[in-house]
Amino acid sequence: MFFFYICPDRDCPLNNERMKQKIRVKKQSGEKEVFDPDKLHDSLRRAGASPQLARKVEEGLRPFLADGITTNAVYRKAFQLLRKLQRSAAARYSLKRAIMELGPSGYPFEHFVGSLLESMGYAVEVGQVVKGQCVKHEVDVVAHNEHQQFMVECKYYNNQGKYCNVRVPLYIQARFQDIQQRWKSTPGLQKRTFHGFVVTNTRFTRDAMDYGRCVGLRMVGWDYPEKEGLKELIERSGLFPVTVVTLLNKKQKQALLKQEVVLCRQLLEKPGILDQLGLTRSKKEKVLQEIHDLIGSG
Repeated sequence: MFFFYICPDRDCPLNNERMKQKIRVKKQSGEKEVFDPDKLHDSLRRAGASPQLARKVEEGLRPFLADGITTNAVYRKAFQLLRKLQRSAAARYSLKRAIMELGPSGYPFEHFVGSLLESMGYAVEVGQVVKGQCVKHEVDVVAHNEHQQFMVECKYYNNQGKYCNVRVPLYIQARFQDIQQRWKSTPGLQKRTFHGFVVTNTRFTRDAMDYGRCVGLRMVGWDYPEKEGLKELIERSGLFPVTVVTLLNKKQKQALLKQEVVLCRQLLEKPGILDQLGLTRSKKEKVLQEIHDLIGSG
């Protein structure tokens, strides 16, 4: 049986040292690393939890910690505890997984990316067939302003362990070069610069990032580029997906996605949409309050 001593104070050196020595967590890759309570606190703080709230979550989590526990199990328990204490923080804490719930198709993710680009001032068209110099291409998003025009491809994955490898930017760059040749000769577009763009909800491999930088392909991953990754763009814009709402179950979220309701903001703009989910008046008000708190905490 596994035991460890807990000092009353989280910052007690003996407590932290024993936890780091004894408890190892198993990552999705199968690799194990020592449990670091500071990492847990950092992730909770980034989700908007106060230091006191983060400490309460850690204290509630401690009895469930055992050597070999998976990172998924740690996340699920921390999320459950946080949801009971502050739903808006729990929603932020679940953001990466919520993006992965936009599936199983990549269609909602394409619209989500289009909305992010619109928030940056670009005119956006989703799901376009674009003529290249040689052939036609199905393009996820075409975005432009007065000076720039983007061919955007969205690579959606529903597995956190999946990385976007170098084959993806290689393929997208080849398609972009064909489209760019056509755009350059199109009347009215001469004043614009053209760019290929790939957005993924996971991470890029090192080769993929190196290739993208080498050829000038714009690339956005979950936390790439630094401080300009997908996570930061979402939090900065306040455009959270409906899948972060902790008061809705998976079936209800999928029903919203089928109606092309991708953003929490859409529910605030048209709260009547929630009536189609069969929610009670009280539940509907709580859902809207959670969204208000989530967006307002950005």
